[in-house]
Amino acid sequence: MPKVKKELTHPDRSSAITIGGEEYELILTTKATKAIAGRYGGLESLGDKLMKGEDFEKSLDEITWLIALLANQSILIYNLKNKESPRDLLTEDEVELLTTPLELAAYKSAITEAMFKGTKRNVESEDETSKNVKVE
Repeated sequence: MPKVKKELTHPDRSSAITIGGEEYELILTTKATKAIAGRYGGLESLGDKLMKGEDFEKSLDEITWLIALLANQSILIYNLKNKESPRDLLTEDEVELLTTPLELAAYKSAITEAMFKGTKRNVESEDETSKNVKVE
């Protein structure tokens, strides 16, 4: 029986990956941003760390940590809203056991997408007629 792809709960601020046949929604929340800042000093430093990847084992550790962190944000949001039926959090060990290094490399784009969506700013243009209005 084919697995039906579920709709993203937060499509405007998330991306999706499949681990061990289950789909996970990656979301950059304020909580996740604080965890990243605590580990790397900020989002900019994270990008540098992931792109350099000088130590293969360390690079895999960082990606599995980041996947677990971002995937768990959607689970934590779900658990907050559904206290009577909480879901288990995804562990780094589960990510390591249920993925291949090739898949982890492919997940980098989903991580980047979730981080981009989590930090994007919607800029609205001001109506020209409201500018330079004389105030009396």
